[in-house]
Amino acid sequence: MERETKLVFRGRISRRVPAWLLSPLVCLMMTSCGGSSNTEDLTVTAQTAIQSTVYYVSTAGKDSWSGTLAAPNASGTDGPFATLTEAQTTVRAVKASATQPVTVYVREGVYYLSTPLVFTPQDSGTAALPITYEAYPNETPVLSGGVTISGWQAGGTVGGNQIYTTQVPAVASGSWYFHELFVNGVRRTRARTPNTGFYNVNGTVTTNGPSTFQYNAGNINPAWAGTGAEVVLLQYWEDTRSPIASVNSSTSTVTLAGSAYPYASQPNAPYWVENTITALDSPGEWYLNSSTGVLSYIPMAGENITQVQVVAPTPTQLILFEGNASAGSYVSNLVFKGLTFQYTDWSETATGYSDIQSDYDVPAAVQGTGVSSITIENCTFSELGQYAIALGGGAQNNVIQNNVMTDLGAGGVKIGDPTVPSGTSTESFGNVVSNNQISNIGTVYTCGAGVWVGESSGNTISHNAISGTYNTAISVGWTWGYGTSGAQDNLIEYNLIYNIGQGVTSDMGGVYTLGVQPGTIINNNVIYNVSSYSYGGWGIYLDEGSSDIVVENNVVYNATGGGFDFHFGENDTIENNIFALGTTAEIIRTTEDGNYAFNFEHNIVYWTQGPLLSGAFGDGEYFFDYNLYYLTTGGAVTFDGDTLAQWRAQGQDVHSRIANPLFVSPTTGNFSLAGTSPAFSLGFQAINDSTVGPQP
Repeated sequence: MERETKLVFRGRISRRVPAWLLSPLVCLMMTSCGGSSNTEDLTVTAQTAIQSTVYYVSTAGKDSWSGTLAAPNASGTDGPFATLTEAQTTVRAVKASATQPVTVYVREGVYYLSTPLVFTPQDSGTAALPITYEAYPNETPVLSGGVTISGWQAGGTVGGNQIYTTQVPAVASGSWYFHELFVNGVRRTRARTPNTGFYNVNGTVTTNGPSTFQYNAGNINPAWAGTGAEVVLLQYWEDTRSPIASVNSSTSTVTLAGSAYPYASQPNAPYWVENTITALDSPGEWYLNSSTGVLSYIPMAGENITQVQVVAPTPTQLILFEGNASAGSYVSNLVFKGLTFQYTDWSETATGYSDIQSDYDVPAAVQGTGVSSITIENCTFSELGQYAIALGGGAQNNVIQNNVMTDLGAGGVKIGDPTVPSGTSTESFGNVVSNNQISNIGTVYTCGAGVWVGESSGNTISHNAISGTYNTAISVGWTWGYGTSGAQDNLIEYNLIYNIGQGVTSDMGGVYTLGVQPGTIINNNVIYNVSSYSYGGWGIYLDEGSSDIVVENNVVYNATGGGFDFHFGENDTIENNIFALGTTAEIIRTTEDGNYAFNFEHNIVYWTQGPLLSGAFGDGEYFFDYNLYYLTTGGAVTFDGDTLAQWRAQGQDVHSRIANPLFVSPTTGNFSLAGTSPAFSLGFQAINDSTVGPQP
């Protein structure tokens, strides 16, 4: 292939041409062939009809320049743009006459966004001529909502820890009150009590009007009422964050400004209190006084406050796509590549926030509706207050791939809406979320999901690595029961899912589904280390109405609630999976609703404690056969209280066996089978997990 050399003419031309054309073109355009050899200094005095398709943005640039040079020229008269806004404006003007794709290269540096960068349908490219905003080769530009805070002074001490303070003037004027603080890129703790773990409600939380609950002695200070101190309350699968409105010390009752979700009333629910100066007592904690604008912080051990970078975010979002799907007007054919999105805040109303499930309604740093054929790849999302990416109604054929998402206030990616679309134009379908690394999420909104898919169909969620969540890793579907569902034909495959739940929330799983989903397949995922606060903590969890779903070739182990849980639904297929080393049970069915539940065939179930089957197996609306079961302790294997002979008399597991499957090393997570495994005689097919998770 011919080596390409970039030829740039000051003013309006930036094309890539083969090297063999360079010499004659230079001679034609210059007054003599003895001119400068620096192509960025080549000039023409006549206006040319050739339109540039490459632009540059740099922290060393100026918006008054042409943007067609990668760096300022020697005379300082031209160079890259200074802002993405100017590049966007220029691209908007030239794209109609462009004859090749338009690319905006963003150079190394931090680009502060006080408000989101908004893309509308007029910013769209076409399938043949997409518009790309891309990191310059081998550089890592950052789109940041963070502002550096300085001016620290030593204040008092608490518990032997030095407190440092500084004035944040904008807070005093009411224009900037932030909820997050980062030191050298690491999230610091908003002052809370207890410093680790939880307090527990004494009894249950009321939800009729503003929520109330009784607290145990010493857990709530009556002086916190009305000061902005917040209770963060966890109830099963739901989280509530609400200011303390009042405290009755005589009855040990606290009243919140808002109400918790009414369908998740958990006895002795865990909670903590944050955002009060009296909780500022541990290294790494901070407190911002909303009235005076005084920020207080206790440095970590060995942390010199004068030598670290302290950053607080201002906006809650960095990029917005504003299409109009109902009118058929989409933001489309844009590519964002190699960019870092960093530092966004979160916000709440005066009554706080109460989740229904998965914090599905929490916004994202990059968010849009009416988006089609947008690609977000090789980007980094970190230190964010909410979700990373959310593509809502009318999200069609978008690709989110090869990204790193970590330290997120809520979850990673959201696709679709919580309501069934009313027409084709507002449907969300055909999106790909693949090869992403999503970790350490739910730092503010505890129940955020790694990937959430609402009423959306035909999506592929594949080869992602999701870890460090407090709730579900992948959630698909948003219809409870057998009602109309907009989620079907979704493919969830080859994902590596681990360290899920972490003992904080309940009623959750590695992969979670809702509603009737014909064509949905959960295939070749590896899921392990799923743990809940109370009940739940399942590997694969088919919740209310989950129907017509295929679960096959998955490896699930070390899930406290069990490898597989089925609430209710019909006509599901559970085939050729490995469910191993659960704690409470292995296979769970919680409801009998008169419908035929599932076929369970050619699976291996391997456990050391708890029952094989747990829950509602009295109606016989299921079929088990050709499975291999093994209890490592050698005890009797029973099936919902029946012996194998009694179970077979009911037509179940007639061909199944109880025998050691001969895994290579199940205690270290190697569930490969020896060639002599009895599973093969039952029709089990070896599961190849070598391509699970992100791929090169």
